[in-house]
Amino acid sequence: MELKNLFRGIPSELKEEWVEALVADGGVRIERIVSRGHASPEGFWYDQEQSEWVMVLAGSAGVAFEGREEVVSLSPGDCLEIPAHTRHRVAWTDASRETIWLAVFY
Repeated sequence: MELKNLFRGIPSELKEEWVEALVADGGVRIERIVSRGHASPEGFWYDQEQSEWVMVLAGSAGVAFEGREEVVSLSPGDCLEIPAHTRHRVAWTDASRETIWLAVFY
């Protein structure tokens, strides 16, 4: 048993989005993701084998979906379910502060 705090232990320098696996068991993976102004590269789309449930704990972000013009904006407490093979990308994250995500892959 290990006590963790999702708002602590974040590196001070982040050249890329920082991903930390918190739990991986039986086809379920839970990650803490930290962004500081990061976004997916232009033209890049995630196309994942697993469904994903994601929640923004701090900061803000926008998620774009292939074939949709509207970017879904997420603020603290907002969560989003992304079915497997739904092509999506991180359009933007807050450049002025950390965006902390909790992501569950199943």
